[in-house]
Amino acid sequence: MKYKLLAASILATLSTSAMSATYKLEELGGIEGAKFNYITDVSENGHIIGLANGLYKLPVDISYIDFTDSLIKDAYDTAKKQFELIDKEITFTLDDIENNDAVNTNADAHAFMVSFLTGRATDSEYQKLSSAIATRYTAEGSTEQVLFDEQSVDFDGLTRSTSNLLNAVTDDGVMVGWGSAPYEKTSFTQTDEDEEETHFLRDFISRAIVISADGVKVELAPEFDDFGGVSSANDIVKTANGYEVVGTVSTNIAADPLKDIEDKCDNEDEPVSDCVESYNRQYKTGIYNKQAVKWTLDSNLNITNTEMLGLGLTPKDDEDFAFRSNAIAINESGLIVGTSDVRYKGRDTRITMPVIFENGEVKEFIDQEDDWISGQPLAVNNDDVVVGYASKRIDGTNRTKFFYYDKKSDSVVFPTDYFSSSSSLANDINDNGIVVGEGETDIYNTSTRRREGFMYTIGEDKIVNLNDLLPCFEEDGETRFKYTVAEAKAINNNNEIFGVATKTVEKTDSFGNVVVDINGNTEYESVAVAVKLTPIDGNVEECQAEEVEQYERQSASFPWYALLLLPFAAARRIFRK
Repeated sequence: MKYKLLAASILATLSTSAMSATYKLEELGGIEGAKFNYITDVSENGHIIGLANGLYKLPVDISYIDFTDSLIKDAYDTAKKQFELIDKEITFTLDDIENNDAVNTNADAHAFMVSFLTGRATDSEYQKLSSAIATRYTAEGSTEQVLFDEQSVDFDGLTRSTSNLLNAVTDDGVMVGWGSAPYEKTSFTQTDEDEEETHFLRDFISRAIVISADGVKVELAPEFDDFGGVSSANDIVKTANGYEVVGTVSTNIAADPLKDIEDKCDNEDEPVSDCVESYNRQYKTGIYNKQAVKWTLDSNLNITNTEMLGLGLTPKDDEDFAFRSNAIAINESGLIVGTSDVRYKGRDTRITMPVIFENGEVKEFIDQEDDWISGQPLAVNNDDVVVGYASKRIDGTNRTKFFYYDKKSDSVVFPTDYFSSSSSLANDINDNGIVVGEGETDIYNTSTRRREGFMYTIGEDKIVNLNDLLPCFEEDGETRFKYTVAEAKAINNNNEIFGVATKTVEKTDSFGNVVVDINGNTEYESVAVAVKLTPIDGNVEECQAEEVEQYERQSASFPWYALLLLPFAAARRIFRK
């Protein structure tokens, strides 16, 4: 959305200094072998981390697959019908995949197999694939940061079966995040059976990790690690003696899932680890009780202390499901914010709300009496101002609204965002009191809505759509500006904003080749790119109203927000275990 009546009403509320400041957008580059690139955090000294999604040429192992099985035959029949719907003839057969290496030579065959395997992500008898990787940005571009993945024994390269997320980076380049163990192809024979089965199993679901600027890795394993346990690292701050890292760890297994595991995970009909992970998916809060944690590390990344931060409630004797708390952010003075299970309005019902972990206590700061039913803090600055989002029912639908909480005055404010039923969230705040985030701008769509990045200065009345502070046209003065800022993820104390924008490019297949339609015409698609917005002197441009309307209709033709539905699409401190 460019400058028109809605934008004008917002901009009219800004101070003169804000009106004279526009932003220059710079694309930061990304992994060449991936379609989508995102940012997750930026340090004051310019260290940038992120992730890439939509990897090309994911490795597919077909050696164990029975191509006469009805599952894959039915999937092929469905794919063939989908080709027919677009008047296109399917370019491969199952025999081509099994015997003619089509999965490595035919992009349609490769895409079919990736889709088939992805649809069986919870079935341990099929290969596991992940198309997202952690990344580091430098002046030369973006490079992959491997967390726990390993070289495959079945094909060249990494297994590409792990979850990978870097969450935070310090001024000296030390990074924290979490990842999963790689899946290993394993033979298993059921009790009283002779035929071997192939299963893909892993050692743990999630593990926190710290990585030095020069690549030295240190696992932050949970003390309770039955069946692998879980841990994640969400933020890090440099101290005089080293570092402090916050996150969450497993403390034990809740009573109900433990009974199921002891009764049924006996390694007779299925591997134990597969059975355990199945129960972890079935239980809404997982099988593990998890608590927020702070690790203290020395300058060589040795763990010198581990402090459990507690829960926001006391479980009752008959509550046999898992309870959770999670430390999400920490500032230079050591203030820790996160989430915890708490009681809903003093009743037995549990909800998860934003909290502060301080002096051995877990304190809520969002008023439940205002009908807020969940939420999450996403950042805290060095003036003890916390930002994030909370959720409530608005017009019959759960919506999120961004907030800031000033701990010194013990006050919470929910500023005006794009419109009353728009969902919004704040991703970051700098020490100048400027908040960045994202919110829904699509008034008319009531289900999945378009989102755009915003900036908000504490004390102002409303947010500013960052796209209103960008040029209307490219340098030629005729071509419509090709970027739309979808997410503002981080802001430093120079007021430089880092985030994700969308742009239209030539469509590519799963090998990275350009796609053409049945008439030989190039197809196009919208992709996510990592961007930096730098403030410059200038004036807010007023785009021609007629061109704006045309531009908006064209933009609406592609639901860019669908990118957020992709596995591991990045949102800073949203993907927390």
